[in-house]
Amino acid sequence: MTALAAGSDFPKFEVAQLGGGTLTLGAPQGGHDWQLVVVYRGLHCPLCKKYLAQLQELESQFNEAGVDVVAVSGDPQDKAQTMAEEKGLSIRLGHGMSVEQMKTLGLYVSDPRSPNETDRPFAEPGLFVVNGEGSIQMVDVSNAPFLRPDLQGVLNGINFVRANDYPIRGTHKAA
Repeated sequence: MTALAAGSDFPKFEVAQLGGGTLTLGAPQGGHDWQLVVVYRGLHCPLCKKYLAQLQELESQFNEAGVDVVAVSGDPQDKAQTMAEEKGLSIRLGHGMSVEQMKTLGLYVSDPRSPNETDRPFAEPGLFVVNGEGSIQMVDVSNAPFLRPDLQGVLNGINFVRANDYPIRGTHKAA
């Protein structure tokens, strides 16, 4: 796994979009110039359900800040549809992300603990803020479901960055 560096170009790629067509990660839509890409573990994850519900609540505020919101997982279409229905989600959901695509994003990938959990390897949480130049403005990748950025804090940070022309931080790795 190679982590994506802050300030690097976000690797654009397509996944299936719930409701039909494709969703291009890293390509904002709806007149927005930035994109928030939230990678969630899948339907089996109760913390993901709560996180996506919070994301849904904040979507209009992200949109007002010029940020397109998408969420994606490796779940097949039927599980993504169940997630959307259970949580009343209208955010754009991508599904069927491959393990290779997960690795491209530098995500941690886990195997299911049992068939009762899920039936395929899945990505652990990741969050990417892609700016208007297609660069990674902010990135957070976790190896466990318990570590995720506070979405209101992310929104506040985006608003600050945009209002103050704040540079991309963390572009050098520690020795």
